[in-house]
Amino acid sequence: MVDRLSALAQPHRLAVFRLLVVAGPDGRAAGAIAGDLGLPASSLSFHLAHLKRAGLVTAVRDGRSLRYVADFDAMRGLVDFLTENCCSGGACAPAEHRSAA
Repeated sequence: MVDRLSALAQPHRLAVFRLLVVAGPDGRAAGAIAGDLGLPASSLSFHLAHLKRAGLVTAVRDGRSLRYVADFDAMRGLVDFLTENCCSGGACAPAEHRSAA
């Protein structure tokens, strides 16, 4: 879990992951990700490798290129881990109640 949190702690990697989550199960080609985020190919490659090592994205061969896809099971596991003890196991208050407190 720490590896995944650490990977997402870097702003460019978080942006890449968020973009892939929005893209859904079809993912995005590396060139499209670089264009969308304005990242040089070498930087993007470094960040994608880090996300792959953390188990947050997978690479799928698409002809001669690679398409990257968010690992939604890993994302759910991370969210579950972070919320496991939310509100000491009780139901959490809705957002409007938290802001009023």
